[in-house]
Amino acid sequence: MVELGNKVAVVTGAASGIGRATAVAMAAAGATVAAADRDADGLAATVRTIGTGATAHRVDLADKQAILALRDEVLAAHGLPDVIVNAAGFDRAEPFMDNDDALWEQLAAVNFLGPVRLTRAFLEPILAAQHPVKIVNIASDAGRVGSLGETVYAGTKGGLIAFTKSLAREMARYQINVNCVCPGPTDTPLFATLPEKVREGLIRAIPFRRLATPDEVADAVLFFASGHSNFVTGQVLSVSGGLTMAG
Repeated sequence: MVELGNKVAVVTGAASGIGRATAVAMAAAGATVAAADRDADGLAATVRTIGTGATAHRVDLADKQAILALRDEVLAAHGLPDVIVNAAGFDRAEPFMDNDDALWEQLAAVNFLGPVRLTRAFLEPILAAQHPVKIVNIASDAGRVGSLGETVYAGTKGGLIAFTKSLAREMARYQINVNCVCPGPTDTPLFATLPEKVREGLIRAIPFRRLATPDEVADAVLFFASGHSNFVTGQVLSVSGGLTMAG
């Protein structure tokens, strides 16, 4: 059983999907959750679900100054976090040649630079205080093996995987763990935006013949956030029902 009592967890993307499931699971394990998202209504619903163990923080991860403001809000409300989960992300499935530059800019800003900037913002006071922290990034199996119609999205998630491994090497001297969870197709609002034929094809391709649930992905995040992973860093864990099996 995972115990996170007296821990503070920052979870981005907490308004829906995997981020919401992770925030709820962290709170159920005893953590105080600083739930962050740009969707105010979804964020409020997450905090209502958790109850007194969570605070809502509205933030646009594409905005550098907003990330710094989030950091300051969390420190003022809870002190230094013990867990940081970068779960926020977005996608728009379409052929690469139909993409526009604005989409690329937004994908890079939210899916890659958002976690980079948020992690850096929190690490500054964390390192100054010699405070231990577990960092968990939510990438995607699209970043490991590619994905039709999600080329630049997959590129940002592949970048997040490489960022995880490199940061883990740099932070090891401080006894800070940095790991990555890569969901396969998961029953989230994002998956629901895909064309029906694409959704059906993906489900058929999964050996378990079903989607992951957000709770199942959250379970993997909980492992990396807990004391059970104290000697695990720089690792990438696929939660895909066997869709991808590369080591």
